Amino acid sequence: MALHFELVTPERLVRSEEVHMVVVPGTEGEFGVLEGHAPVMSTIRDGAVKVYRTSGSDFESIEVRGGFAEVGENGLTILAEHVES
Repeated sequence: MALHFELVTPERLVRSEEVHMVVVPGTEGEFGVLEGHAPVMSTIRDGAVKVYRTSGSDFESIEVRGGFAEVGENGLTILAEHVES
């Protein structure tokens, strides 16, 4: 099973892909999201979103500044104010 992950900014769609897990830098602390995660919405702080493409793989780090994360039926969507290139 895979988690559908989208990362968007006000300017563009940065990512849309199937991954194993994403660790989100929430304002109340980091949290991991896997396929089947309960619905939740959280603000995010400046920091690294860690994307694990497969189980047991190393993570890819994506620096974001502010925004929101929403987990729902369609997976995880992060609406970031800014993504470092």
